[in-house]
Amino acid sequence: RKSCVVVRSRLVCFADPSITHLSMSTDRLRVGVLGATGAVGQRFIQLLASHPWFVLHALGASGRSAGRTYAEAAHWLQATPMPLEVAGIMVDECAPSSGKFAECNAVFSALDSNVAGDIEAAFANAGIPVFSNAKNYRYEALVPLLVPQVNPDHIHAIAKQKAAGKTGFIVTNPNCSTTGLVVPLKAIDDKFGIEEIVVFTMQAVSGAGYPGVASMDILDNVIPYIDGEEPKVEKETRKILGALGEAGFVDKRIRVSAHTNRVAVLDGHTICVSIRLRNKAGPAEVKEALRTYVSDAQRLGLPSAPEVPMRVTELQNRPQPRLDRNEGQGFTVTVGRVRGGCDYDEDPDEHASFDIRLTLLVHNTILGAAGGSIMNA
Repeated sequence: RKSCVVVRSRLVCFADPSITHLSMSTDRLRVGVLGATGAVGQRFIQLLASHPWFVLHALGASGRSAGRTYAEAAHWLQATPMPLEVAGIMVDECAPSSGKFAECNAVFSALDSNVAGDIEAAFANAGIPVFSNAKNYRYEALVPLLVPQVNPDHIHAIAKQKAAGKTGFIVTNPNCSTTGLVVPLKAIDDKFGIEEIVVFTMQAVSGAGYPGVASMDILDNVIPYIDGEEPKVEKETRKILGALGEAGFVDKRIRVSAHTNRVAVLDGHTICVSIRLRNKAGPAEVKEALRTYVSDAQRLGLPSAPEVPMRVTELQNRPQPRLDRNEGQGFTVTVGRVRGGCDYDEDPDEHASFDIRLTLLVHNTILGAAGGSIMNA
């Protein structure tokens, strides 16, 4: 038996028949944020404060913060003021029976991976859907690693989780770099097929959380190593571009090699990609495929979905983090420098190891983290 309600003129159905109070198009679903005082948790709060489908109902953090108001517990880091309606909310412990969490229709997790596993499982087992930014369940056979502008069909794995005995479910979003990377890769793979990619990232310091990288380590410097990051990009890309089978997900047969670097930029990951295509195509054809790509997120008119998933720029010195990270309110990937695999004038086909090179920019804490998770919901 399901409970169905109208949210912004759309019919939304829940497995829990007790959800009966949401009957008008102006009503919103009650959601909570786990890890609410951290940098990603704050970005969740910033984006949810004005969301037309969701209303913040519960905020969770560690025992040090529980029992205090959010204004007392959080060191606010965002460029916009703390929402007034959030400041007075009492912070609860991160447990499904704690405070107002039992009344939530779903929760968003910004928890550190050291604690996320058990807490997220407890919420899912209590019948509360979990949309997680943590890495703990990304590679589970029945847990979707979701980017709505790329693989929305993977959401059908939720039914398999429920068939396995869960009353709630877990949906994850990928690493912040992977999120931006797979959007143009999906458009290119659909049109031409991809055999191999080499990825070089220049990742903003906000991706390390707060307080993040020490200033004396990152100022006047580039750090050519981010712990665990390269395996994430390589593994997650294959799962996201793969398919959902009877027993779980089947990875895409594609070779991925990643180099990840931390740079002195606040927000916005810049990623350089070299691509070997299955069916040869030139830069003009690839740019056309990127410009005309439309995802289900756009077709459905999701509130967080930008007008276009990608913007292709012809400017040779773009994208740049400071100038392009807020494209589409931070939900649009900017792609530039789309060119052939080699600039050798005499015979590029003879000397090129790859067919296409491009540079992309993704806002790592919006589309690449909290915003992507909200779009999943």
